[in-house]
Amino acid sequence: MSYAGSDMARGDTVLRRGVRLGSREIGMLAACGLAEVAAVRRPKVAVLSTGDELVKPGAPLRPGAVYDSNGAIVAAAVTEAGGEAVPYGAFPDDAAVLERALRQALSECDMVVLSGGTSKGAGDLSHQIVGELGAPGILVHGVALKPGKPLCLAVAGHKPIVVLPGFPTSAIFTFHAFVAPVIRAFAGLPPEAARHVEATVPVRIASELGRKEFALVSLVEGRGSGLVAFPSPKGSGAVTSFSQSDGFIEIDALAQTLDAGTSTQVTLIGDAAQIPDLVIAGSHDVALDAVVGTLVAQNLNVRTIAIGSMGGVAAARNGACDIAPVHLVDPASGRYNAHLAGDGLTLVPGWRRMQGVLFRPGDPRFEGKTAQESVAAVREHPDAVMVNRNAGAGTRILIDQLLGGVRPAGYGNQPRSHNAVAAAIAQGRADWGVAIEPVARMYGLGFLPLAPEHYDFLVVDARRERPAVRAFLAALADPETRRRIEALGMRFGE
Repeated sequence: MSYAGSDMARGDTVLRRGVRLGSREIGMLAACGLAEVAAVRRPKVAVLSTGDELVKPGAPLRPGAVYDSNGAIVAAAVTEAGGEAVPYGAFPDDAAVLERALRQALSECDMVVLSGGTSKGAGDLSHQIVGELGAPGILVHGVALKPGKPLCLAVAGHKPIVVLPGFPTSAIFTFHAFVAPVIRAFAGLPPEAARHVEATVPVRIASELGRKEFALVSLVEGRGSGLVAFPSPKGSGAVTSFSQSDGFIEIDALAQTLDAGTSTQVTLIGDAAQIPDLVIAGSHDVALDAVVGTLVAQNLNVRTIAIGSMGGVAAARNGACDIAPVHLVDPASGRYNAHLAGDGLTLVPGWRRMQGVLFRPGDPRFEGKTAQESVAAVREHPDAVMVNRNAGAGTRILIDQLLGGVRPAGYGNQPRSHNAVAAAIAQGRADWGVAIEPVARMYGLGFLPLAPEHYDFLVVDARRERPAVRAFLAALADPETRRRIEALGMRFGE
């Protein structure tokens, strides 16, 4: 038995304006005898994408096309911000078709978010159509941010219209900066409070003068108790940049660089910033995922950062990683990686892989020749376009030795992975490049062997007894993991 007024009494405040209704709040309303109350509903936000190159996820991908990842990213972000996403799909760069879709979206939803076609090129239609949908029209077209410069903000009647840049990272940055606060306000939610941590940037970051720049970073534990923020090596067109980052740093519009060693504030993304159990920084290899997969199955949180062999050596020496995968030949001895050991680093043997020249099958400039013969014949020919590798990569050193000081057409195209080299050749954007044999097989390309190389691991001695490091070394010796690595075309030494 309980007495009247012992729980809620006349004059008590039960719920306040702006409270988010959940199971507890609904229970209190029911206890007061209230069957319904006035509430702010979630705003309906139309989500559209535009571009002739876009294909719906799940459909076959035609040559030169990409899947519409922005539609899925933005719809999920709308839900996270407190809105109700209404996906309309992707539309071609056809003014009449796109205008009909936008007008329908405006009539059915409270807000419209479109991605793509917001630059000022001749083929970019979105901003032109948005400007004709109703007064007051376009309010902002272009912001002094990187990524995100082409952002377009408009209002038709009383409904906001936002045209996000087409590149995924640009789109999600501008969404969180300009769109999410509006959705939260429409939904009656308070502004989201950003969380920050202090971290040191280990490398110099160049920036464009005149625009505030956001740089995505991955956080790892440095020496002592401090955090190190590695900038993402991928551009704003990379979907993985945002998903694999812990946060971002801001570089002032009046700064041309952020110097290595600078302590800066990192704005965390969502619930990110869980410090990993193991940090592997250096050269990436397709077989490395076999080792990482073994560790993940043991519930270990592993972070891999592809910064090239030389970047990995620097990170290991600075205490910014646990393990650095490397494949660097000593010019004096011709041996791989042994010269990198010492000064607190121990070299642990990994596996052997064959580097070679990749080309499209049937190309007479390469078929039936050795790698050295074919490169000597094409390196000064303007019609033979190469795809290079980034400075600091072990493969780049091999390439420069092969070229002997010559800079062929395409030398400035410097992606950061073997897969990117193979993709450029398979898609016809380049004619040849240097990468490992397993990648050539994956993309159906011809392969001319150059030399076997050693892909080994530098282990930071001060961290060798950490459980995650011991688990990595055990996985490297595990017979089942080795079988998976060998199945990818790698070989272990005697």
